[in-house]
Amino acid sequence: MDIHHLVKMANDIGVFYEALPDRNEAINSIATHLKNFWEPRMRREIIDFAKRGAGHDPQLKEIVREAILTLQ
Repeated sequence: MDIHHLVKMANDIGVFYEALPDRNEAINSIATHLKNFWEPRMRREIIDFAKRGAGHDPQLKEIVREAILTLQ
């Protein structure tokens, strides 16, 4: 799957949960959403991308990167 599309989807999820008043709850909610609704191949690709810290294009929101890295 195209990493640009995965990053956009992950960031969209992040925007939704980022509104929660507790940052840790938001991070946990993002990670839970990815675990529950993304297929393993999609999770592997976004985890690998987040671990590489892959430049600035495409850009993961920091809260999303933190959530993804909890999935390892």
